[in-house]
Amino acid sequence: MPFDVHDYPAAARSDRAATRNSRRLVAIWLFTVAAMIMVMILLGGITRLTGSGLSIMEWAPLMGALPPTSNAEWHRLFALYQKIPQYALVNQGFGLAGFKQIFWLEWTHRLWGRLIGVVFLLPMLWLWVTARIERRLMPRLGLLFLLGGLQGAVGWFMVASGFLPDSTAVSPGRLVVHLALALILYAAIVWTGLSALHPWRDRPAAQPRLQVLASTALALLALTIVAGGFTAGLHAGLTYNTFPLMDGHLVPQGYAALHPLLRNLTQNIAAVQFDHRLLATLTLILVTTTAIFSWRAKLSRKLCACLAGAVIAQYLLGVTTLLLAVPVPVAVLHQLGAVVLLTVLLIVVHRLRHTPRRRIEPSRAADLPAADRPAA
Repeated sequence: MPFDVHDYPAAARSDRAATRNSRRLVAIWLFTVAAMIMVMILLGGITRLTGSGLSIMEWAPLMGALPPTSNAEWHRLFALYQKIPQYALVNQGFGLAGFKQIFWLEWTHRLWGRLIGVVFLLPMLWLWVTARIERRLMPRLGLLFLLGGLQGAVGWFMVASGFLPDSTAVSPGRLVVHLALALILYAAIVWTGLSALHPWRDRPAAQPRLQVLASTALALLALTIVAGGFTAGLHAGLTYNTFPLMDGHLVPQGYAALHPLLRNLTQNIAAVQFDHRLLATLTLILVTTTAIFSWRAKLSRKLCACLAGAVIAQYLLGVTTLLLAVPVPVAVLHQLGAVVLLTVLLIVVHRLRHTPRRRIEPSRAADLPAADRPAA
């Protein structure tokens, strides 16, 4: 149901959440949380690439925020780490100093996750108490907070898979679940922030075909990122380090080596890498096409250029990561590029969506700031 906007000092408490200042405040808070999640995703990538994720053997949601403060505690934690297969098969003999290096990476990763929860919860309560959040958003925000807490449990569920016999890394399947949930949270928070900042349309809705094209590109990008998660989990980027062919073949030999056939999609290195390449190429084509048609539809030229630039840069980063056999700095940039591309595409899809135009009573239009007054 359309409602009026009262962006003037005399606005009643019941109208405060609809004011431009309140909407902007909520959007800034949500975008801050989203930026922290982006950093969290990068920290997760670094811990995975450096093998640091298994360095903390205990899950202590509250007490785990405190680092070791004594030499005895460091030796206790190191003794726990020495019992897992990763130490015996990969890092045997690297000593307490080496353990501290990987420990601090994982500890920082977990601490940052706790900080995200604090930055989400406390401002949300303050904004709610001061009536700056619309009531319709509270159930969604509450659900997002619960999903954030679930993400911590899923993270431990993933880490625990690395403690199994003969395991030197976490399960690729659990890694993908952890990554996918992080990106779902990120996308939902960005979308909610955009909706808080721009709840109404100031121009006609885009063509339905363009909306479908952009939404399809977003779905394809999500599928490509999931495929990238399996590629990372299987360390598939360390093989077939040629492009565009894979050991001289367009489709690698042994693509369907596992039975049943569906196992190849998640467990066969050759198939997983090929699928990621194929999906990335299709994403490049579809997202670039979306940028071109959005440009023609008079969408923001800067936004269209950012979309095209982001997808091209991400594709080139992926190829570079492959050709150089996954160096940590380039691989982290590739992971960052995926989140940046997802962000820009979310903004495009949000801009193209159909939402009602705001309707303001003529008697109150004069009280609105000039930027919020309806056109004559």
